[in-house]
Amino acid sequence: MASMRDQKIEQQRQMMEQKMKQKRQNSGLVQANDLRVGSAKRPISGSRSRELHGYDGPMQFLMSPVNPDQVIPLQTNRISTFDELGNQIEVLTVGEGDGSGEEDEESVPVCSVGRDASTDDVCADAAVAPLHDKPRRDSSPTQVYQKWCKTKTQKDKVREPKFVTKAPEIEGSVEGAVEQFVVTPAKHGTLYKCRIARDRKGMDRGLYPTYFLHLEKDYGKKVFLLAARKRKKSATSNYLISTDPTELTRTADSFAGKLRSNLLGTAFTVYDNGKAWRKHDHAHTRHELAAVVYDTNVLGFKGPRKMTVILPGMTPDRQRVTIAPQDDSETLLERLKSQTLDDIVVLHNKTPVWNDETQSYVLNFHGRVTQASVKNFQIVHDSEPDYVVMQFGRISEDIFTMDFRYPLCALQAFGIALSSFDSKLACE
Repeated sequence: MASMRDQKIEQQRQMMEQKMKQKRQNSGLVQANDLRVGSAKRPISGSRSRELHGYDGPMQFLMSPVNPDQVIPLQTNRISTFDELGNQIEVLTVGEGDGSGEEDEESVPVCSVGRDASTDDVCADAAVAPLHDKPRRDSSPTQVYQKWCKTKTQKDKVREPKFVTKAPEIEGSVEGAVEQFVVTPAKHGTLYKCRIARDRKGMDRGLYPTYFLHLEKDYGKKVFLLAARKRKKSATSNYLISTDPTELTRTADSFAGKLRSNLLGTAFTVYDNGKAWRKHDHAHTRHELAAVVYDTNVLGFKGPRKMTVILPGMTPDRQRVTIAPQDDSETLLERLKSQTLDDIVVLHNKTPVWNDETQSYVLNFHGRVTQASVKNFQIVHDSEPDYVVMQFGRISEDIFTMDFRYPLCALQAFGIALSSFDSKLACE
């Protein structure tokens, strides 16, 4: 009897060691799980009656059946009102872990501490757990459309919001030529649901993949908008963006813009298809559409990324302010450094909220993000944290969702998302 009891104790001890080993191997990345309110079970990633794929390229057929990052089936019902959005909630977790093999080759995890996170919160192991509290609804889009714009005649005054309509938010569609649509600010009261597919068949064994942006439609359909590829011979990260996936060159008529980083990969600028002012072609001087700054990690703690997004302001007639620098001091990045905030809008990524009950960071992605990734983020304005201007996150190894609203356009949002893919040497 004593021998049998010892054997059972030894078996239980081995099982506990195995569970602890698996727990230690869990990555400390940003994660959003598609959980239903009131359910204590994790979502099932098995087969369902229908699967939606953002990109049906050949690489999808090379994935192993046991790949933990295989494409996860998504629900096909369309959600168009905030009441329905409030019924879906995700848990986003950040904790310690080795993270080996779970992030991309061209992007290393960024480990800066969130603005409101304490040291103990960032360093704690966090397990995925259901969140039973009902999330706060997003602010009505019509309440924040013109709230952020600062002009030279309104140096320190923020325009009061104008209530245009109280109609439910609708899903956007492409209107007119794609070349014009991708640079036009989003319509008021409209949410554009997009999907980014990464094709690793590019140059040099997948180190320079191609990215495809599609606008999602009903019944699994999609409309191609933009494609991008990282240039091989460039001192800094440089992505060419085009409306034609077969013509990813600066000389092509389909060239829409580009994304360029600094040497450390901590600051990025999104340009249109114009030429640099240094080339003295003032008739076609390029415009700066956005800039993104990732805070460097000096403490060494793992946690959510901290990013700042700078956009040109909007005029009273809802047109984008032209930012065409003729000098280095006029760029969006330099304006942020010097705190010259006239005619620009400064946004930040939404800091995940630490949940003591689940020991995890939580964010509400409304069912649009399903996998752990340090890339997952939501962009908001400090004065309206419930109005999500843009959100981006992983749903499989090479498929990501990207949703945006006013005042962003598709080219701006795509450039911001591309900056999340790039490696950041100073943020390791």
